[in-house]
Amino acid sequence: MERAEYELMHAVEDRMWWYRGLRRLVVDQLTRALSIAQGPGPVLDAGCGTGGMLNVMGPDVAGRPTVGLEYDPVAAGMAASKAGRPVVSGSVNEMPLRDGVLAAYVSLDVLCHANVNPARALKEAHRCLGPGAIALFNLPAYSWMLSAHDRRVHNARRFTRGEARALVAAAGFRVLRASYWNTILFPLMLLHRLVERGDAESDVRDYPRWLDTIFSTALAFERAVIGAGLSLPFGGSLMIVAVRDA
Repeated sequence: MERAEYELMHAVEDRMWWYRGLRRLVVDQLTRALSIAQGPGPVLDAGCGTGGMLNVMGPDVAGRPTVGLEYDPVAAGMAASKAGRPVVSGSVNEMPLRDGVLAAYVSLDVLCHANVNPARALKEAHRCLGPGAIALFNLPAYSWMLSAHDRRVHNARRFTRGEARALVAAAGFRVLRASYWNTILFPLMLLHRLVERGDAESDVRDYPRWLDTIFSTALAFERAVIGAGLSLPFGGSLMIVAVRDA
């Protein structure tokens, strides 16, 4: 990711509607999944960026301590400072962790990055998780939605639900949940992608309070629907919750 994007993320992620909505959805789904997980190991935010998700999770989730892993050492320092949690500098392609040490692995918009090999990263996640442990992935949806923002943050790929399920299953995981989200706002997102220029400003920025409130309300409704056990049929993002079987 370009350094300017890390700086933008660090500045606005705690107050921007999309990040807030994503992280509340993650905490909801992760807490539910950890209620059936086995083992007392830590929860790893793999590719934790500048620490917003670690900060929201806090020192533990469902009694499991939280830690971070980030490839960029400057971003890793920002994450450790923001969240007050241990953050290791390293790659999801080859993690500096022992076999079977983790209770959960969280990967938010990481498998899409150009410098990440999705199959290799998933193999590493499987290696570091214990039997019965949880993996949660958030991914950008639909390759035809690649945008100027994707290029700026070095996203090389986007996924359909079928593609993501197959990739995760091939790495030895059993998928528990697979749902698109950011569904209500997807028509606006599509329109934005159709009219944006190649030099369009970053999607990561402050929004007017009234617009942030509308967007946040839409995501809160979707979070309730997904929390009720339903899966949304399309959207700008995709969430996969899986378990590492023995």
